[in-house]
Amino acid sequence: MAFASSISHSLQGTALSRDVLCPTTKIYPSQLSIPQSSPISKKERKLLSFHIRASVTDGRESSIEKQEPSVEKVPFPKGDSWSVHKFGGTCVGSSQRIRNVAQIIVDDFSERKLVVVSAMSKVTDMMYDLIYKAQSRDDSYMAALDSVLEKHKLTAVDLLEGDDRAIFLSRLYHDINNLKAMLRAIYIAGHATESFTEFVVGHGELWSAQMLASLVRKNGVDCNWMDARDVLIVNPTGSDQVDPDYLESEKRLDNWFSQNPSKTIIATGFIASTPQNIPTTLKRDGSDFSAAIMGALVKARQVTIWTDVDGVYSADPRKVSEAVVLKTLSYQEAWEMSYFGANVLHPRTIIPVMRYDIPILIRNIFNLSAPGTMICRPPVNEFEDGQGMESFVKGFATIDNLALVNVEGTGMAGVPGTASDIFSAVKDVGANVIMISQASSEHSICFAVPEKEVDAVAKALQSKFRQALYAGRLSQVLYFVAVIPNCSILAAVGLKMASTPGVSATLFNALAKANINVRAIAQGCSEYNITVVVKREDCVRALRAVHSRFYLSRTTIAMGIVGPGLIGGTLLDQLRDQAAVLKEKFNIDLRVMGITGSRRMLLSDTGIDLSRWRELEKEIGQVADLGKFVQNVHGNHFIPNTVLVDCTSDSGIASHYYDWLRRGIHVITPNKKANSGPLDQYLRLRALQRQSYTHYFYEATVGAGLPIISTLQGLLETGDKILQIEGIFSGTLSYIFNNFIGTQSFSEVVVEAKEAGYTEPDPRDDLSGMDVARKVIILARESGLKLELSDIPIESLVPEPLRVCASAEEFLQQLSQFDQDMANKRQDAEDAGEVLRYVGMVDVVNQRGAVKLGRYKKDHPFAQLSGSDNIIAFTTERYKQQPLIVRGPGAGAQVTAGGIFSDILRLASYLGAPS
Repeated sequence: MAFASSISHSLQGTALSRDVLCPTTKIYPSQLSIPQSSPISKKERKLLSFHIRASVTDGRESSIEKQEPSVEKVPFPKGDSWSVHKFGGTCVGSSQRIRNVAQIIVDDFSERKLVVVSAMSKVTDMMYDLIYKAQSRDDSYMAALDSVLEKHKLTAVDLLEGDDRAIFLSRLYHDINNLKAMLRAIYIAGHATESFTEFVVGHGELWSAQMLASLVRKNGVDCNWMDARDVLIVNPTGSDQVDPDYLESEKRLDNWFSQNPSKTIIATGFIASTPQNIPTTLKRDGSDFSAAIMGALVKARQVTIWTDVDGVYSADPRKVSEAVVLKTLSYQEAWEMSYFGANVLHPRTIIPVMRYDIPILIRNIFNLSAPGTMICRPPVNEFEDGQGMESFVKGFATIDNLALVNVEGTGMAGVPGTASDIFSAVKDVGANVIMISQASSEHSICFAVPEKEVDAVAKALQSKFRQALYAGRLSQVLYFVAVIPNCSILAAVGLKMASTPGVSATLFNALAKANINVRAIAQGCSEYNITVVVKREDCVRALRAVHSRFYLSRTTIAMGIVGPGLIGGTLLDQLRDQAAVLKEKFNIDLRVMGITGSRRMLLSDTGIDLSRWRELEKEIGQVADLGKFVQNVHGNHFIPNTVLVDCTSDSGIASHYYDWLRRGIHVITPNKKANSGPLDQYLRLRALQRQSYTHYFYEATVGAGLPIISTLQGLLETGDKILQIEGIFSGTLSYIFNNFIGTQSFSEVVVEAKEAGYTEPDPRDDLSGMDVARKVIILARESGLKLELSDIPIESLVPEPLRVCASAEEFLQQLSQFDQDMANKRQDAEDAGEVLRYVGMVDVVNQRGAVKLGRYKKDHPFAQLSGSDNIIAFTTERYKQQPLIVRGPGAGAQVTAGGIFSDILRLASYLGAPS
C-alpha cells in the first residue's frame, strides 16, 4: 500500500495522472508533450493528434481498428502454409537493417508468414538501465529516456512517410509519456516491482514491430502487427523462467486473427502476459523462445532464426579459429550445446518446435549466401556405418567461472538421503548445479556451481552436516566439504556418440596429449554428452585439443623451425611443396607457426604461407626471442600437437630440449650437440622422453637422410645384439678421400670440396674429426654404452701447426705445406693394394670407440664409394658373417632436410596418421 500510495502521489500533476493505475483512463492530445523541434510536418502533427486517442489498460494502446464492431470470426489456418522468421536486435539495429529485414520478408514466397522481431540493438539494455537509474534516484534517467526516444524517432523519420510516420510517432510519444510517469514513480519510491520492470523493458519490441510492419505494408504486402501480449500467455515460475500456456495462447491467437486477418504478421518477441493480463517477458534472450512458441501455435513448416553469424559452429570461433559451421544438428544436440554455454539458441527454444517436428534454421542476415544450420530430427541415413570418428561428435562447448564442490565422508556409503540432504542445501541458497559426479564407492559426491555462488553453498553444506550430526542422523565421522575454484567445464556433444565405442577414449587421449588434467567427469546414460571439468587456465587449450582431434585433419601438427639457414630453408621449401599432398592423401596437416633465426623471427597464429616466407620475414619479421617464439608455436593457437625442429648446430638451442619435451613439445633435430654432450644430460633427456607422451627424433644427426638410427633401434628392439658399428660417417670426408687419387694433392682436393659446398665454412670443422666423433658417440650411446665424447680417440687431419690459424683462408693457404705427409700415406696404401678412408668405429663388445684414418682393400665395401656417399656396417649376432650395410648420400642440404622431413612424418604416424 505504501508503494502504491507513493506512486499515486508521484503522478499528481503529470501528463498521465492515474492513467497507469486506472484501467479506464484515456489519453488525449492535449496531455501529450510533443517537442516543436520534432522533424514532422503540420499534416503529420494533425494525424498524430488524431491517432493519439487510445485506451490504457495494462499500459498498452489499442488501435482504432480494435474499437470497431466485431465481425464474423475468421478461422485461423494452421500448418505448413506458415513460415516463421525471427529477427534479433542486430538485424534491426538501424534503419538500413530494418529495410533489409523488410526485403527478406517480401522475398519469402511462403503463403503465410509470421515474423517475430526483437527490439533494436542495445534498446533492451537501455530500458533496463532506465529502471536501474530511476530506482537509484539518478536524475539522468530522464536524459536516458530522451536518448531512447531520439533513437526511434530518427529511425522512423528515415524509414516511414506520411500517415505511417505520423501514426507511429503518435504512439511513440504516447509510450514515452507513459514511461516518464512510471519512471517518476519508481524514482520516488526507490524501487521497481517486477511487473513495472517487465512492462518498461518490453517497449523496444513494440516500437520495432510497428516500424517494420509499416515498412512491409509500404512494399505492397498485406501485413498486420501483433502485440504478443494480446496472444502469448505464460505462467511465471520461481526460477526466472516462464511456462507457456499453449491452450490459452491458441485461443487468443484464434481470436486475434479473426479481428486481424492477414497473410503476414509482424509479432513482438520477448514480451507476453500472465493469465491475469499483467505484462511480463520471456526473460533475457527470450525472443528465440517467442519464435519457437509461435511456430508451435501455428504448426509452421519451419522457424528461421536470423542472426549475425553463419550458423551454429562446432566450437566458439573466438576460441577456436578453425571451428566450422555445422550443416545440421538434432534437437537434442542443440539443446545440449545451448545448455553448456554455446551461443546457439535460448536453451528452451527447442522444446516447442520439437513437439511438432518443426525444423529451426539458423541463418546470417549479413551473409545471405550462407546456407546456415538446420536443427531438426535427424534422418535415419545419418546413422549409416563407414563414417569417421569425427562425425560422432558434433560440437564442443565450455562454461567458465565455475567451482567444484566435493563432499566426502566414510559415513556416506549406503546411507539413503545423503544426496538429498546435499542438494536440498544447495537449493536453499538458490545455487545452480551445472554438473554432478559420484564415484561408485559412494564416499564422495562432487558437483560444479557458478563461482559466485560457491561460498554460500559451502557454508550451507557445513551447517547442514553439523545439524544432522547433532541430531544423530549421521554417523560420528568427519565430513569434508572441499572447494576447488577456478574451474571450467568442457562438454562434447553428439547424438551418434551413443553406443559408439572409442569416442571417450579419443577425447581423453587428445586431452592427455595436450597435458590437460581432468578434475571430474560426467556422462549420462543417453551418451549424448561427455562433460569434463578442467582448470580454467587449461580450458581454451583443452577445447582446441579436442576440436583439433575430431574436426581438423586426423593429425594436425604445429611446427616451429629454428635455424632457417641452408638446411632449415631447404626443409621449408620441401614442406611447401608437399603440404597439400600430405593433407589430401594422408590427412596430415602440417602448420608452420613460427620460423626463427639468431636475429629475426616470423610468427603466425594460423600458419605461415611457405610460398613467401622469406619475403614475409623481411616485411613483418620481429626481433628474435626464443621464449616468445616457443610460446607462439605451442601455446597460442588451436593445435595441441607441437613440434620444434632445430636445424642449427648450436649447443645453446640443444640445451632447451629437456624443457621443451617436459612441456609436451616434440623435438626433431639434426643437431648432434644434445646426444653427444655430457652423458648425464643425455641420460636425463632420454629418460624424460621415455616417460612422457612427447617424442624426440634425431635420425639426421648421424646419416643425414640415411636410416641409420632407425636401423640400429630396429635391431635392438627386435632382440638382436650389436657387436660392432663401423662406417664412413662424413659425406665431406668421403668426398675428399674418394677424390684423393692420382697426382692430385690433398690440399687441392680440400679446396675443391669447399668450392663445391661439401665442407663447413671452415674446413677444419670437418677435418678435425670432431663431427665424426659426435656421430660415433651417438651410436655408442644408442647401443647402450655410457661413453663421454672425451673417451673417443680422434685422429685429426688438421696439421697441428695449422689448428691455431686465425681464419679458414689462412688455413687453406698453408695446408699445401703438409701435402707430402698425406701423399706418403696414400702411396703406402696403394702399394699394399688399399685405399684411405676416414672412419668411425664403435666396438660394443669392448665398450670403446675410435675415429681414425684407416686403410681398406679395394674390394672392401668402404672402397666402393663414390661422391659424398656414407656407408655404415652393422655387425650383430644375426649379421655376424655378413654385416648389414646402409649406404647412400650422407651430406648436402637436400638429403639432410629429407631426413628431417622423414622424422616429421614418423611423428605424424605416431600421433595417429596412417602409416
